[in-house]
Amino acid sequence: MESNKYKGKSLDDMVFEERNKTYGAFFLRSNYSKYLTKALVIGTLIFTSLIGAAFAYSNASKGDDSELRAIEIDLADLEEIEEPEDELELPPPPPPPEPPPPEIAQVKFLPPEPKADEEVIIEEPPPKVEEVEKAVISSKTVEGEDAISNFAPPPPPPPAITKPAGLGKAREEEIFTTVEQQPEFPGGIAQMYRYIGENMKYPSAAQRANVSGKVFVKFVVEKDGSIGDISILKGIGFGCDEEASRVIKSMPKWSPGRQNGRNVRVYFTMPISFRLE
Repeated sequence: MESNKYKGKSLDDMVFEERNKTYGAFFLRSNYSKYLTKALVIGTLIFTSLIGAAFAYSNASKGDDSELRAIEIDLADLEEIEEPEDELELPPPPPPPEPPPPEIAQVKFLPPEPKADEEVIIEEPPPKVEEVEKAVISSKTVEGEDAISNFAPPPPPPPAITKPAGLGKAREEEIFTTVEQQPEFPGGIAQMYRYIGENMKYPSAAQRANVSGKVFVKFVVEKDGSIGDISILKGIGFGCDEEASRVIKSMPKWSPGRQNGRNVRVYFTMPISFRLE
């Protein structure tokens, strides 16, 4: 019974007897031999066409070589071809050298001959070195004893310095502009401007005239640190110059300037600003 059941069926039918044949695997297995044969035929045709094309190309190239002929060329029969010269713009030739300057007439110079009535002065030759070494140089020659030495004895050596020379002292009234240690307001520059801002009063005349600007004040920091010799270098008027002088004069004593280890008088210039808020 089982042999009659599978009679006339292929292996694929038996394998997929109780399975879903629409899945795709059954279709591929049943048409595998057909696709394989088709692919083999197409591959064979392509391979054969490539071999034929290569063979035809080789025959065509051989045919072209057979048509080539050897041609003998006699170089003696060739005419010489004149190459055209490149037309180049040549620089202009250099100018001819200038002719040498004409020779100037010259006359040979001869020393003047003395006249018959002129007295000929005969110069004496200079003394020899041996004679100079044994005599003293003078305006005339005098015979006498030989000099012992031609040179005067050297002066005695200066006295030995037993203590170093001291530095020059500054004059009492001398005022310096630059010193080794500058004078300084107590607490520094920031404290100085803070003192000016707290003690300066804006003049009423300047307020009414709406005047503002900078007053440049020059003064002297004395050896004891006090302020003196106040002068206005550049002012703006309306009472601002006088107020700047008053504030500078009211400052406490500064740290004095020092030069060569001594307190000295030093010039100091300061701008004071007046500004209306």
